[in-house]
Amino acid sequence: MCNIKKFCRAFVVLFSFLFFGAGSLLLGFVVIPLMSLFIKKENRRKVFCAVVHNLWSFFSNFMQKTGSIKLNVTQPQRNFLTNLKGCVVAANHPSYIDIVLLIGLIPNSLCVVKKEVKKNPVMSNIVKSAYIINDEKEETLKNEAKQALDAGYNVIIFPAGTRTTDDKPLKLHSGAASVAVFADAPIVPLHISCDYKFLAKHQKIYDAGEKPVNYYIKINETIRVDDFKTPDITETKLRRRINAALKQRI
Repeated sequence: MCNIKKFCRAFVVLFSFLFFGAGSLLLGFVVIPLMSLFIKKENRRKVFCAVVHNLWSFFSNFMQKTGSIKLNVTQPQRNFLTNLKGCVVAANHPSYIDIVLLIGLIPNSLCVVKKEVKKNPVMSNIVKSAYIINDEKEETLKNEAKQALDAGYNVIIFPAGTRTTDDKPLKLHSGAASVAVFADAPIVPLHISCDYKFLAKHQKIYDAGEKPVNYYIKINETIRVDDFKTPDITETKLRRRINAALKQRI
């Protein structure tokens, strides 16, 4: 019986990702190019972000309806995320679909993605149209993020830079802290956890267990740059202080 349950769940999860891949190809190679013909350049990011938010919210609900996952977010916290504006959202990154879940929950949100994602044939056009590429030049990243934050977008960053694992100490890059200091924007720390290891680093997609995987998203205390400033503090020390606080809260 256990093997049958695992097989059925593996099939459902694989089908969900085929569905996601097909939808992403359609969005990237048909919908976005067609929309670009009719939408002014200065309005494209707003429209594309709204489209991706709604589609990824749909996909998140689809995975819940099929019994692949359960997304556990209290209504007050869901409302808080829905109403976020101009914030850096920093989270740990235990599974492959974390960004899909977060963008599905948080409207007007962009994600900082690795430059390698531009080469992904499924995601390339989506990423180039709506998100911020983590270029080698830190100043470029900070300037693009500040422009987005000033325009009211939320910028989602995974400070670890890759999927995190419970068996290794959490190491954070300074990207989230650097953007927050440069843009004078608050950081909303999120902790994501699962009751079953799912879509983790080096884990097979079809390893989905025997029952829906519970995702828990917890919002921790907001980090405000001014709370860490002192009259004589340097920008480097300020980033380190904020990064240390962020590590404790995600």
